[in-house]
Amino acid sequence: MPKQLKATETEKLTLNLGYVDLGRIDLLVEEGFFTNRTDFIRTAIRAQLDRHGTEVGALVERRVLEMGLRDITRAELETARAAGERLHIKVVGLARLAADIPPDLARETIAEITVLGALQAPPALKDALRDRIR
Repeated sequence: MPKQLKATETEKLTLNLGYVDLGRIDLLVEEGFFTNRTDFIRTAIRAQLDRHGTEVGALVERRVLEMGLRDITRAELETARAAGERLHIKVVGLARLAADIPPDLARETIAEITVLGALQAPPALKDALRDRIR
């Protein structure tokens, strides 16, 4: 039975901040405005995304991007192959390639895969599509 890929709720990032900014964040945490540094950073990021929500929406429409979770299945790729189509997959969020997709099927049917967020796929599929992942 193929190993199932699990969607994760979050993606870990590394962030470098100056000491003054870090101290200001710690002060807000200490005074109870935020529970911890992570809470502050998530809140700040969400505020910026909300602030630019209209622009992000327009960019998604202009670029013809799918938003959220995009599961690519073996059946979808087999249908594309039967129709003689090559897919241009563009996702803002999480794209997952099913574990049962043979690498040769992926290469035949996926012309490009662009993910702004995270791509989950078995290592063999990532290797097969390395030149098509943007």
